[in-house]
Amino acid sequence: MDLNISGRTALVTGGDSGIGWHTARMLLDEGVTVVLSDVDQDSLDSAAEKLSAPKGKLFAFAADLDDLEAIQKLQQKVAEEVGDIDILVQSAGVTGAQGLFHEIDDAGWVDTLTTDLLAPVRLTRAFLPALRRGGWGRIVYLTSEDALQPYDDELPYCAAKAGVLAFAKGLSRTYATEGVLVNCVSPAFIHTPMTDAMMDKRSDELGTSFDEAVESFLDEERPFMELKRRGEPEEAAAVVTFLCSDLASFVNGSNYRVDSGSVATI
Repeated sequence: MDLNISGRTALVTGGDSGIGWHTARMLLDEGVTVVLSDVDQDSLDSAAEKLSAPKGKLFAFAADLDDLEAIQKLQQKVAEEVGDIDILVQSAGVTGAQGLFHEIDDAGWVDTLTTDLLAPVRLTRAFLPALRRGGWGRIVYLTSEDALQPYDDELPYCAAKAGVLAFAKGLSRTYATEGVLVNCVSPAFIHTPMTDAMMDKRSDELGTSFDEAVESFLDEERPFMELKRRGEPEEAAAVVTFLCSDLASFVNGSNYRVDSGSVATI
């Protein structure tokens, strides 16, 4: 399917693995120039090498999105070496502080909110001028089922992702007439390094195998995931890529749940 975005330029954060990496692959397949970003340059270079993109179509710039100065330097580097972007995919994030509310201290809240809420705000502020100049733009934020259905053992993450939904909705009302459309994708329990780490921890705590940890997690913690499996990153990336495209020209301020039914309400 031709998404009519050949020749566009995209920045994809959280791009060294998971949904970000697969989104970058799909955008490259559509003829988009991709700037891949993540915190570690070595893992980023390895991820970029696996994409096997033509020269001049793929760039890999490391940046710690917890650091405002690093975001500003990323923006300057992209502007100087690539030019203005048309598409911003904010996929970077962490699970952050976990535990019941009374077990999480102020530092846990601050660290999680800085990565999962403030970083998307800062990143958008840095790259919005380029998106507005082009008169055509797409911003897609990766949020989570947790934004709509919070869980008691990861409230900082839930609050941050709910904040991103509200931020995106407000932003979508401001710049749509300039051609910049803003949307979110909310996955649930996708097969990524982040959920691998969660299941490794669970299997250790329960004294079970990794696969048994996944199965018990689905049964006990995510009973509404009707397909009874983890989602694959490309299943979420396909929705992200659609929202980056010209086919999504009437989609703005929306949140697409890719969750196998995990969120129990409509």
